[in-house]
Amino acid sequence: MSLLSYKPGNNPKLELKAKECIDAVLRSLTDHVTIKINGSLTSEDVFRTVVSMSVNRNSVHSVATQYQNVACETSLRCHLKKLNMEELIKSNEKILLQELIKTLKTGKSYKFAVDYTNDPYYGKKDPSNEKYVICGQAKKSTNSFYSYVSLYIINKNERFTISVLPVEKDKTKVEYLSHFISLIKKLNFNIKILCLDREFYSIDVFKFLQSNQVPHIVPVVKKGKRMKQILKGNKARSEQYVMKNSKKKILLDIIIDVKYLKGKRDKKGCENLGFVVFGIKWSPRKVSTVYRRRFAIESSYRMRNVVKPKTSSKNAIIRYFYALISFLLKNIWLYLQKKHFTIVKRGPQVIDEDKFRFEMFILLIEEWLRRKLKVRLVVECLR
Repeated sequence: MSLLSYKPGNNPKLELKAKECIDAVLRSLTDHVTIKINGSLTSEDVFRTVVSMSVNRNSVHSVATQYQNVACETSLRCHLKKLNMEELIKSNEKILLQELIKTLKTGKSYKFAVDYTNDPYYGKKDPSNEKYVICGQAKKSTNSFYSYVSLYIINKNERFTISVLPVEKDKTKVEYLSHFISLIKKLNFNIKILCLDREFYSIDVFKFLQSNQVPHIVPVVKKGKRMKQILKGNKARSEQYVMKNSKKKILLDIIIDVKYLKGKRDKKGCENLGFVVFGIKWSPRKVSTVYRRRFAIESSYRMRNVVKPKTSSKNAIIRYFYALISFLLKNIWLYLQKKHFTIVKRGPQVIDEDKFRFEMFILLIEEWLRRKLKVRLVVECLR
């Protein structure tokens, strides 16, 4: 916890120390993740090592050669294989919300976003991982990925990842949305708006959201003669559009915001931004402005990639565990920022983000782990 340092004749000084940062991370893991271990090694030792792998971008092989007080590579691999996918999926929101739930208010309406992120995979598929390896557009020299779908709050000062699930081949987008909406209700939050990416632009998704009365915004996919006609104009407006396929159809409300490019992306003239909306009565400009905040989830993915352990494992459970830890680290940083660096003043809540950057948070954890695990300062020579 934060320590209050006091010296006679001086004002009390509040300091955030490395121990509070690492304790918040380890508590979330030790309280909700079970690894059965026999012997002197404990599950907390394993978690410390994996967090070290995250902040240093190490692998199981390299971390065991870098520190003295960690288990050997064989032991680490053995214990990580004991993780259970069902348990991790069941407790993922508890891991991510352990600390930050204190800052969220039950009964409050939040803006949410759901999106996918992909981790490249370069190995072969086999029966143990084939349902988790998703094929997609080529990126980083591969078209095979371990994919994760996440639920995220996009309110200002509350940009937390609420839940992360591994994507499975036989599950539909509606199933993941159903899980997330049930979770939001279970946490006793209200949905002010749900912002979804174009990947969710489908009849099944719209039917599900409308039947459950979930307010949402989804950008349109510019396909078909009728849709291309709707997206031509120079004034903000609203339209109705019938989306259909060979078996189903649904009536959608389309809001179009018009923005003048003024040389942006080397283009001139106006751009029509179309969105499928439901459950809200907002102006076109407000719809596009609120949806633009969904891109905060993209910065969340960039941060999580900074603290993602290196691995070439085909084990989907271990990869999911690593993904959870990377999202957890970002959540804990945001929680500590909000707890300790909110400016005391009247009016809207303002956080002094420059006082405690993500890089500083990672540095504090990294230095604490270096002292605890003891960096090897001597290397045995062959000759």
